[in-house]
Amino acid sequence: MLDVAVSYNQYKFLGYEFLTWLWFVMENQQEILKESDKELVSLDIGNCIVLENNKNDSTESITIKGDKAGLEEGILSLQKGAVVTELNLIYKAGNNEWRFNIKGESLNISSLKTPETGPVETKEDIEGILLEKVFLYEKIFVLMNNLYKHFISLRVTNRWEKDVVPSIRKWIAS
Repeated sequence: MLDVAVSYNQYKFLGYEFLTWLWFVMENQQEILKESDKELVSLDIGNCIVLENNKNDSTESITIKGDKAGLEEGILSLQKGAVVTELNLIYKAGNNEWRFNIKGESLNISSLKTPETGPVETKEDIEGILLEKVFLYEKIFVLMNNLYKHFISLRVTNRWEKDVVPSIRKWIAS
């Protein structure tokens, strides 16, 4: 049996590949997003993306921040062999919007900002507001789980090397 730390370091590349694939899907294959969540209006990159390029025993980290930041530098980094290590995402469903960060190495979700809940006017409202908040948090976890399942189902097949990787390379080169 593998030690947890060894296993973690050995397989963290999957999270980086997932985030890189997710960026590709957001740009090119919106239907995959809609399959993962029927209520999805959009899933977009927010105000931060972090990429990492490991070469010659050194790590180069590229961070692109800003609400109106262009992602051209990110694409250039991908062309040089970088992978996405962290994304800030904006998820919209119906009239609601969620914002959150996801890290590739652990798939941890952080800085989750959910849509506003109704006002608390009485003591009885507290339980309803709490349940609504739990539901709003759960939507993001379900979405990311569904997307990761789709990614893994591709990653373990021959289609990954035959179809997906060439499509991603073509997107990066264009």
